[in-house]
Amino acid sequence: MQYPSSWLQGASLGEKIASELRLKIVSGTIKPPTVLSENQIATEFSTSRSPVREAFKTLASEGLIRLERMGAVVLGLTQKDIEEIHDVRLLIESFILERLTNIQHETIVSELNKIIDKMEIADKHSDYVEFAYQDLRFHEIMILEANHARILHFWNNIRNIVLTAMLVATEKRFLEEKHEVKQLIENHRLIVKAFVAKDINFIKQVLQGHFEDTRNTVKNTFVNHCEQ
Repeated sequence: MQYPSSWLQGASLGEKIASELRLKIVSGTIKPPTVLSENQIATEFSTSRSPVREAFKTLASEGLIRLERMGAVVLGLTQKDIEEIHDVRLLIESFILERLTNIQHETIVSELNKIIDKMEIADKHSDYVEFAYQDLRFHEIMILEANHARILHFWNNIRNIVLTAMLVATEKRFLEEKHEVKQLIENHRLIVKAFVAKDINFIKQVLQGHFEDTRNTVKNTFVNHCEQ
């Protein structure tokens, strides 16, 4: 499992280390309460301890590790963490879609439909990495289009964990429940339809349904990680 190739372009070494560790922690490859030492990680990535400290600070701010005197203890994602991330996403995107109903929507609708087309191509080629990335882009484009600095700040705080959880959950769905992918794509088309209709109640209904489906998929994916 890996991040999309474009994800780490221009990233610092510390950000790249954080990304590698995040993916291993969220996927359950590194489990709680594993202790990570700065020297160990620095040796693994053939670097000094400075970028490792940067990576540790990032992961600590995301709640995935707890910093200790000479390293960090892995906390991972708990079931409560997963629920709270979905709650925040639903709150953000419900607000964003309502806000976007007041703007001209032709350009953004065209962009969203292009992304859905790319999701369909990724589905056809069983490319779960590209599918997860396009899924994230779909939601992120709407957040960026809303031009709301505080909302964008909240989103950026959870963005890396959201993509990582999407990658892990999407891989599982492609391997074990591939028949559900087409419905997931249709859910995104319904979001666009609700947006175009500018019907607030319809928007809330569609988003609630989409996030409930996503919540269940992610919950089923991570329940074993949380229990171990």
